[in-house]
Amino acid sequence: MSAQALRLNTTASNMANAESVSGNSESTYRARQPVFSAVLQALGETPSGVGVQVNGIVESQVPLRKQYEPGHPLANEEGYIFLPNVNMVEEMANMISASRAYQSNAEVAKTSKQLLMRTLSLGQ
Repeated sequence: MSAQALRLNTTASNMANAESVSGNSESTYRARQPVFSAVLQALGETPSGVGVQVNGIVESQVPLRKQYEPGHPLANEEGYIFLPNVNMVEEMANMISASRAYQSNAEVAKTSKQLLMRTLSLGQ
């Protein structure tokens, strides 16, 4: 669930900065994506399941959008402004996917809790 929450936060950050403008390519916001890896979780002698570990957050290498607007206050000497390389369609798909995965994980946790409670009530 924490991995999906991180995906949602990263996507929200990308979407919030999608239209931010800069006068140079160095200070322009770049889309970010979390990188995960599967981790085998062991309790005692036997493996109990697979978890997810965050390896980091990487910036997209897709070229920035460059737009000619000589009258813009942030335009460089050549009249260009720089916009982030955020793809809103891709971000919306990421947001929906992460949201549904989070919701599914919450349902699994809820069902597990209910099954555990029913198991405990069998002894009564």
